[in-house]
Amino acid sequence: MRANFLGKSKPINFIILLSLFTGSFLFASFSRFPSQNFNFNNLFETAGFLGFYYSIFFFYNFIVSKNNLTFDNSYAFFIFTILLSDFLPTISNFKTLTILLLYTLFLRKTYSLKSHKNVLKKLFDSGFWLGVLFLIDPFTAVFSILIYSAILLHQELTINNLFTPIIGFLTPALLYFTHCFWFDQLYLFTNLFYFEIPASFNFYAVRPFYWLTIAVLSLSFLSMLVKSPKTFSINNSFKKSWILLILNVFLGVLFALLISNKNGSELLFLVFPAAIIIANGAETIPTVFLRNLFFIVLFISAVSFPFLL
Repeated sequence: MRANFLGKSKPINFIILLSLFTGSFLFASFSRFPSQNFNFNNLFETAGFLGFYYSIFFFYNFIVSKNNLTFDNSYAFFIFTILLSDFLPTISNFKTLTILLLYTLFLRKTYSLKSHKNVLKKLFDSGFWLGVLFLIDPFTAVFSILIYSAILLHQELTINNLFTPIIGFLTPALLYFTHCFWFDQLYLFTNLFYFEIPASFNFYAVRPFYWLTIAVLSLSFLSMLVKSPKTFSINNSFKKSWILLILNVFLGVLFALLISNKNGSELLFLVFPAAIIIANGAETIPTVFLRNLFFIVLFISAVSFPFLL
């Protein structure tokens, strides 16, 4: 991948990168099915997975472009595509993809709080999507910090702004409580509040997730170092969004550490903000040659990483 190609945010860039991901996805998917066992159920399942991925890509690209989280380029979308391709072998169920799609919808509303239009609706929606996420994976509640941080950074501290996300969060929770109560299954609801903190984090010490995690965190931290001084020197909306992105990275790490059933896919909660932060760091690379080299290394990693799993 050349920096010149990624230097503009054009529809053709989106289509080409999406096509590259589709090729990687199909290769990873069909390699799991021996030819004698492949059937139409596998085909429909693969098509369903791909539909979920396309939706995630669409909302991700919308969030980045709508909220001006990078300059007018395709760096963030390229890096997100690369990182998501690295995780393809670990994502093999609809639950994981559903959580990722809901997480993207949650972030779409949260980052859009930089605008003062329909603030209460956005706050309710962000709380609502987080409430749905909580029902699937209770540890996602840590991302409530992101909502209130967005309020502090972009909006006024009012009673309405403070309580609207809570109302949104409680809406799906109360509906689920009612369902469990009606069918005499309240234990399903109360189980959501039993948090089992993992006693060991050895999963991330196993190759190749160790190196992937180190690479993402190192590139994110380096990008923060080179981008933050200039960003914090200017008082504008991007400065506030940058703070929110950094916080999003730390919350993503916290979520990955807290979740008990680790399989590598939980690191994708870190990938969303990390890809944008790394893209902002790539924008500061002084020469086109070094930028090309950086993107080529990322591209090679996407091709080689799945074979290391």
